[in-house]
Amino acid sequence: MDKTVIFAFRGNPMCFVHVLLNAIDMHERGGEGLIIIEGDAVKLVPEMSAPGHFLSKLYKKALDLNLVVGACRACSVKLNVADAIESTGLPLIGDMAGHPSIGAYMEKGYRIITF
Repeated sequence: MDKTVIFAFRGNPMCFVHVLLNAIDMHERGGEGLIIIEGDAVKLVPEMSAPGHFLSKLYKKALDLNLVVGACRACSVKLNVADAIESTGLPLIGDMAGHPSIGAYMEKGYRIITF
C-alpha cells in the first residue's frame, strides 16, 4: 500500500473522525497513513485529549500507533492553543513559515489527502 499523509484542516469533529478512521485503516491494511493537524483542526487536539470526548479513544489509538505527526505551529499559535497542545505532548511542527510543508512529503513519495 502507498504512503499517505492526511493534512486535516477542518475543525469539525464529525469530519475529523474520518481522518482518524482512515489513517488507522491504512495502518491496519499494512500501509502508512500519517496525520498532520493543520488550520482550524488544531483546536481539536486539547478537546480530543480529554477523557470523555467522543473522539478521545480513536485519537489515543492513532497516537499509540504513531500516526499523528504533529500540529501546525503557526496555526496553533494564531488560534491560541499552542500551550494546550504542547501540554498534551504532541509536537508543534512547521518547516515552511511555521506550517508543515506538503511539498516535503511529496518529495518523500507520500500521496497527500486533505480534509
